[in-house]
Amino acid sequence: MEKANKQHKVFRHLKFIRLCTWLLSFFTILPSRHSFNYGEALSKSLLYFESQRSGRLPYNQRVVWRHHSGLTDGLEQGVDLVGGYYDAGDNVKFGLPMAFTVTMLSWSVIEYSEQISDAGEYGHALEAIKWGTDYFIKAHTHPHVLWAEVGDGDTDHYCWQRPEDMTTSRQAYKVDENNPGSDIAGETAAAMAAASIVFRKTNPHYSHLLLRHAEQLFEFGDKYRGKYDESVKVAKGHYTSVSGYMDELLWAGLWLYKASGDGGYLNYVLENAQGFGGITWAITEFSWDVKYAGVQLIASTLLAGKRSRKHQQILKQYRSRAEYYLCACLNKNNVTNVRRTPGGLLYVRQWNNMQYVSAAAFLLTAYSDHLQASNQRLQCDHGTLDPSEIFKFAKSQVDYILGYNPTGMSYLVGYGSKYPERVHHRGASIESYKTQKDFIGCTQGYDLGYSRQGPNPNVLVGALVGGPDMKDQFRDERENYVQTEACTYNTATLVGVFAKLHWLEKDSLFARPSSLPVDSGQQKILV
Repeated sequence: MEKANKQHKVFRHLKFIRLCTWLLSFFTILPSRHSFNYGEALSKSLLYFESQRSGRLPYNQRVVWRHHSGLTDGLEQGVDLVGGYYDAGDNVKFGLPMAFTVTMLSWSVIEYSEQISDAGEYGHALEAIKWGTDYFIKAHTHPHVLWAEVGDGDTDHYCWQRPEDMTTSRQAYKVDENNPGSDIAGETAAAMAAASIVFRKTNPHYSHLLLRHAEQLFEFGDKYRGKYDESVKVAKGHYTSVSGYMDELLWAGLWLYKASGDGGYLNYVLENAQGFGGITWAITEFSWDVKYAGVQLIASTLLAGKRSRKHQQILKQYRSRAEYYLCACLNKNNVTNVRRTPGGLLYVRQWNNMQYVSAAAFLLTAYSDHLQASNQRLQCDHGTLDPSEIFKFAKSQVDYILGYNPTGMSYLVGYGSKYPERVHHRGASIESYKTQKDFIGCTQGYDLGYSRQGPNPNVLVGALVGGPDMKDQFRDERENYVQTEACTYNTATLVGVFAKLHWLEKDSLFARPSSLPVDSGQQKILV
């Protein structure tokens, strides 16, 4: 019996040692618990948009490895389409994600202008927005004509060239009365309406011009209804409008109401709430394609307004759907919640998952501010949350992005000591045009850039890559585009959140990374 007790004690001792060893190995993969420099993250996120510029670059261009490109865009069609943004690592100008990028940049500035100014980045934020809206003004050549795309993904993806060397097709594609595109017209209207709010004080003439374009685009998209990828078929397979156009029309209506104060736009959103799915769709993602959660969230914030009294019922239904999205992100719904990786990252799907994470972080942050200002709490199936709890979760997602994760890697390129070095990006992977002016063709580009064994010669600072898989694993390989390609709309939704976090940095409550929520059954990371 005594021998058995001794063996039992030894066994328990060994189990304790093994547990300690496991815990030590678990915590050593996490970065040290120091405060993130959110101001630096904000600055770098805005710098990224300069890397994605198309057209003739300005004298104050800060990303010096880029040069002029796409200077004949639209020439074949007799229209000036020089400018705008490349959406990701290729050289196509896709109008739908570009417009969503500008909408979200504008929303960030509207919500967090004071915080962005405090960080010294207000001018850069306005420049990032205006680079997009200047292009949209060019692309909207007639009240019922919008140029939706320049170049096409199929021919572009057979070629690996710097944008400065492009030899691929630069054919431009439009939507019009005979070839409708309500989704792209609606999103571009939303972008221009939101931007008109941004420029209202600093550039009132420009603000008025943007609002006029937004009104015309909304009228066009609503009157001539149809999906843009049915008219611009080269968009299929690259930016297919899976959600259709009804969410974009509601989205545009709300932004036009906010920009103009015209109650007709609010009535449109209320009258079409049922038919367009605004109060029927319960969604667990928000993206360049699916706008319902954003529509529902903005509509729900109108409940406090004077005009809302006679529309309480419909606005409350919008709020119910907005809260479904928020509670799903917070893992507080009865049935459907957004999955999480073992390290606590929201996980929607394999390809470019970070776009959904950054978008959720923004909506959670914006809504927590709304609840704080109106002295409310979020009601979920599994409990009631204070605004601070909602924001803390949003912060945990941002901290994961910046390096507080199982790999210890920052997924914001150029931030921290460890970040993706082989981003799937043509221009970044080949020597700069400034230092290597010799023409580089398609196949030569594959040899020099795509097949390069080492890191990219140009760091794509501020780009948010697709990120890790469901198990928090990440392969930093250029051909692994599912994880290593970055997109403008990934970063756009982080700008406002970075600004708020920078503003709060001096508060000790937010001076360290949040604990990362994990799936049930997983070891909780303590702070």
